[in-house]
Amino acid sequence: MSDERYQFSLRLAEAMRTLGYEPRPAVLFRLFNAKYRGRSVSFQTASRWLSGSSMPEQDKLQVLAALFGIEPQVLRFGKESKHRVAETQAVWPSGTGARERQVIEAFLALPPKRRELVGELVKALTKT
Repeated sequence: MSDERYQFSLRLAEAMRTLGYEPRPAVLFRLFNAKYRGRSVSFQTASRWLSGSSMPEQDKLQVLAALFGIEPQVLRFGKESKHRVAETQAVWPSGTGARERQVIEAFLALPPKRRELVGELVKALTKT
């Protein structure tokens, strides 16, 4: 295992912990595939990222960075960039736990018709 891959795995695990996620392959596998619009990655791939056995390709690195609210170059190289090229990421309000984030991520992954249905259900529940 190279030091570069190992350092990446430490940064990835820390990014997950910072948002309240347990840095486990099963968690990363589920979160990543819910967000990634390409061909899903395997459980083994998520495990290799967290163990430092491999590094994600650039498109996957971008998704990981967005998922955990960290700049891609910081996740990849561990340094703050002097120049910012991406939009700022929304920050979860304090007190928002991992379960709430999972529910919101699942909602965002739904097709538009189902989102509308969930919205109507939430609206009905808040009226009572």
